[in-house]
Amino acid sequence: MLWALPLFPALAGLALWASGDGSRLRLGAMAGGAAAGTLVLAVLAAAQEWQDGFAWGAGLELHLALTPLSAAVAITVPAVALAVLVFAAAHEEARGLARLLGLMLIFIGAMELAVVAADLLSLLIGWEVMGFCSWALIGHHWRDRANMASGRYAFVTTRLGDLGLFLALMATWGGAGALDYAALGRLEDAPLALAAFGILIAAAAKAGQGPFAPWLFRAMDGPSSVSALLHAATMVAAGAYLLARLHPWLAPAPYWSGAVIALGLFTALAGGAVAVMQGHAKKLLAGSTSAQLGLMFIAVGAGYPGVAVAHLVTHAAFKAPLFLSAGIAGEAAGTYRLREMGFGRALPWTAGLTALAALALAAVPPMGAAWSKEQIAAAAMHESLWLGLAVMVAGALSAAYAARFWWLAYGPGGAEPEARPRWPEIAALGVLALACAALGLLWLGPVQASLPLRLPETRSLEIAASLALVAIGLLAGLTLARRETAPEPQAADWLGLPALIGHGIVRPFERLAALAAHLDDAVLDAIPRGAASGAQHIARGGRRAWGAMQADRGIINAAVWQVAAMTRALARLSDKPGEILADGLPEGAARITGRTGADARRLQTGLSHHYYAIFGIGAALAILFVIFGKV
Repeated sequence: MLWALPLFPALAGLALWASGDGSRLRLGAMAGGAAAGTLVLAVLAAAQEWQDGFAWGAGLELHLALTPLSAAVAITVPAVALAVLVFAAAHEEARGLARLLGLMLIFIGAMELAVVAADLLSLLIGWEVMGFCSWALIGHHWRDRANMASGRYAFVTTRLGDLGLFLALMATWGGAGALDYAALGRLEDAPLALAAFGILIAAAAKAGQGPFAPWLFRAMDGPSSVSALLHAATMVAAGAYLLARLHPWLAPAPYWSGAVIALGLFTALAGGAVAVMQGHAKKLLAGSTSAQLGLMFIAVGAGYPGVAVAHLVTHAAFKAPLFLSAGIAGEAAGTYRLREMGFGRALPWTAGLTALAALALAAVPPMGAAWSKEQIAAAAMHESLWLGLAVMVAGALSAAYAARFWWLAYGPGGAEPEARPRWPEIAALGVLALACAALGLLWLGPVQASLPLRLPETRSLEIAASLALVAIGLLAGLTLARRETAPEPQAADWLGLPALIGHGIVRPFERLAALAAHLDDAVLDAIPRGAASGAQHIARGGRRAWGAMQADRGIINAAVWQVAAMTRALARLSDKPGEILADGLPEGAARITGRTGADARRLQTGLSHHYYAIFGIGAALAILFVIFGKV
């Protein structure tokens, strides 16, 4: 039964895509209905503790299972996606809307598979399908070459990190002879180190940590609804979730926890600084995503994976509405430059709802995100005093960029919007903003006691110090927003790191892909060309032989003229079949061979994302065959 959780949205997405563009109401109803159905399945699966699996073959088995942590994420994904899909149906360009919504549903299905996976192979399938979907969604407006380039940039950058997951899978199989998560606990020494750090690299790439952070900026060329889904509930969040899910088996690896903390702390501080200086609304939020995921990494490294998942849930609740709000403001201004916005008076409902999400991002009590952030600070303080103080500073940066974002986008101003949001856009934004406020219940003792989490001990003095830094951050953000000077572009763009990655990694990969495509064409073309040439030679030889037979009739002995006449008569009768046999069949075989070769070349494009698409589709069909083949 648990297979229904990832397969239902994926199949619904394929059906919606195949249905083609139509009215926004129809497409929105189909997409929203699929997300709602997925949410119902997730709730039922969590309540009834569904598990599933089947034998792949050759000793490989795919296992799906729900733990308290994975159940929370499995429910969060479709809950947030439901609002995002409704928003997308009303907000995004009508052209290609069916493809967009369909891919988003497939994206959700892939994320659900990664969440409920209980072995590395199932995880890898969901992980790779997410990567393909991210490329397709970021480059949704494919007629714009810049969008397609951004999609390739994000795909290649994350694929580089995904090699770590392949390394972990091979190390686990070689060291334990199995791929279930429990097999990680049977690894020792080098295999354990390879698996642990391979998974860390893969998680860091997806979560935009450290050197992988700039790909989140390039992903901002995609539609706003895609950014909301990507950052709040799917691929980016998957990195932090993976570390939290596998923490019990990876933590024993030497230096692993320290590396997770160091990577998360660096990104939390650097991402926060970048967001404070960024003048592009969506890129500011992208920098904040890197920073917030960095805090989750710190919680995992400090030994509190449940706290990391709690912050993942609260982060999803406030980050999705912030991206949706940025989409509304960007459409109203005709640009995403924050200094050209200021729609507080023109769009009061949007401004008010965005304020709730911005307060959650700033970690202002009683927002639920404030509680989860304070839990991370307490976990860090248990690790070391300096780490705890550094997390508090990262919290102050969060408050600064949250205040700056809201003030520039929706503060007092007289800007007149070029477009106003439709009511489904406001409704989706409102539901998510109210969810931010509802999560404030996490501050209540009975609610905390009911959570299946291990929470760190918090001290009043530490909370007071953290909240004081939040207040300072709010004031600093408002002060920066009122300054007339523009932010430093070099610092706001990760100090030129995106360009370095583009020239040093992405472009070389693209050149290699083009070379592979050329070689594939040369090799595969040689076979049908050779077959066609041989068939044509046979055909010409057949025609010459037939001509020779016709010429020989002049020297036939008179004594056998009647036999010759009969032979000539038979030849006339069989002239057309002879041409078919001697000429048509070889030429027909040549045409069939050539057409087959041409079709085969379409599959050998040299572009890696095409191969992963074929792999993902094949895996899905194999899973469906195994499941329904047993019925």
